[in-house]
Amino acid sequence: MKLLHIVGARPNFPKLAPVLRAAAAGGLHQVVVHTGQHYDDALSDSLFRDLGLPEPDINLGVGSATHAVQTARIMERLEPVLLSERPDWLVLYGDVNSTAASALVAAKLGIRVAHVEAGLRSGDRTMPEEINRIVTDRLADLLLTPSRDADVVLRAEGEPEAEIVFVGNVMIDSMMYALDQWRSRPRAPAAPGPAPVVVTLHRPSNVDDLERLTALAQALRRIAIERPVIFPAHPRTRLRLADARVELGAVTITGPIGYIDMIGLVEGAHAVVTDSGGVQEETTVLGVPCFTVRSTTERPITIRCGTNRLVPELDALPRLIREVSRPEIAPVIEGWDGKAGIRIAAAIAGRPG
Repeated sequence: MKLLHIVGARPNFPKLAPVLRAAAAGGLHQVVVHTGQHYDDALSDSLFRDLGLPEPDINLGVGSATHAVQTARIMERLEPVLLSERPDWLVLYGDVNSTAASALVAAKLGIRVAHVEAGLRSGDRTMPEEINRIVTDRLADLLLTPSRDADVVLRAEGEPEAEIVFVGNVMIDSMMYALDQWRSRPRAPAAPGPAPVVVTLHRPSNVDDLERLTALAQALRRIAIERPVIFPAHPRTRLRLADARVELGAVTITGPIGYIDMIGLVEGAHAVVTDSGGVQEETTVLGVPCFTVRSTTERPITIRCGTNRLVPELDALPRLIREVSRPEIAPVIEGWDGKAGIRIAAAIAGRPG
């Protein structure tokens, strides 16, 4: 059996790594295609190194552009690859433009699609990722879900029961791998003082809206008066901050940091402020309080576990950070156990024809 994996942006790579290892152990023939949606070292190459991933077999080099242009480039450049490789399964991850574009090409060529992280919904169709999720799930032949509530969503949308397979959260496989690497590294003792608040922001609804970005900066400035705030910023976010001339006070802003270092930073945090889906999951397993500066989330299980809270109104953020404490015991969620990659590989291998 031949699998062709598509990855395009930073959130895809931690999902790919455990599946690639498990499928290799099972003797499956694999090809990795990087669309080049994220292409600089901080967002792509360093993550491959941190996760022990081999270099991609093919890089489409699409670069950044508008959603329509980027999607069109991926489709145009992927089609000849699929015609040449003719995989038994195209394996897609998450909800980036590469995911939906690849599903469209494969469906028109009659190539079966497996979607890792199927069934997640925020209910907010103003998010490009929500459109990508819906399109990919409609076209996929195998829907590999990270949590039981995703199964419920897919059934409600009319997906055939035989196509839905609960496998658990593959992001947690890579988080556990990175955590082991982090803990084994020699490090200087932690500096005395309060644990930091870690910030990750990248969604257009937060960083492209000047009023919203200014309000976020004001909240972070207030938090930084009381405890350290570390903000590893996506290049696009840094550009927006510079364009808006937003003042961040005592906030420490850096470029993107490596995956292993980021997991270590989050593990030691007092709390995390984010708009990322994956960070909501990681903080839940680590038992780190998470404040998601959005009005909706496609990871409602993290809200139910009590580690994550939606904060659409930013004035409350400094008070919430001040009052929160870490739970004594982190939540335990079915299938978030470091073995999802094995279950994914087995689910695909079990459908050869």
